Amino acid sequence: MANFFETSVNRGRATDGDKAGINDHITSTDLLVKTILFFGDSLTAGYGLPSAQSFPAIVQRKIDASGLKYKCVNAGISGDTSAGGFYRIDRFLDNKTDVFVLELGVNDGLRGIPVAETWRNLQAIIDRVKARYPKAIMILAGMQVPPYYGQQHAKDFRRMFPDLALKNNMVLIPFLLEGVAGIRNLNLPDGAHPSASGQKIVAENVWAILKEVLK
Repeated sequence: MANFFETSVNRGRATDGDKAGINDHITSTDLLVKTILFFGDSLTAGYGLPSAQSFPAIVQRKIDASGLKYKCVNAGISGDTSAGGFYRIDRFLDNKTDVFVLELGVNDGLRGIPVAETWRNLQAIIDRVKARYPKAIMILAGMQVPPYYGQQHAKDFRRMFPDLALKNNMVLIPFLLEGVAGIRNLNLPDGAHPSASGQKIVAENVWAILKEVLK
């Protein structure tokens, strides 16, 4: 874990992958195709990689191979925090959302933002989605941070995700970066973002949960 978090997830300039969420809106008029909105930071955007190598794009290929009628929208923005996500969520809800995957908070944790504040922001995002699409399937990606701000902060941060998932009846991905965090050859040289190989493992972590709810 320590090697993975030597640099913050928000480090560096935006790439094409980071910008994917801005333009990657649904254009199909086929009402049979449902939408999965991946809403997150640079981990979702696929920082430092072509957008096709981000885990939402890999998941899309798995969906297509399974013959399921879903379209993935990548709304990942590099450097985003829970507060930033709250302020931009509404513009992504103009397109109908059938499955919502929330991946935010790690930049908060790495900056020492109080867990209670991150909780409030994530809860506000969840409430906005539920208000617009009460029947949407809600999925929360769990994250962890090292104890830079003390063991209690790290413990509270880690516990926040299962507690939020339970409170809101969300499906939980226990740890998004399982099998990737801290493994040098699965991350970019900055040590903070998954490489193309790492994104494949992240996609497997997501797909293991997502495929069960899409059946």
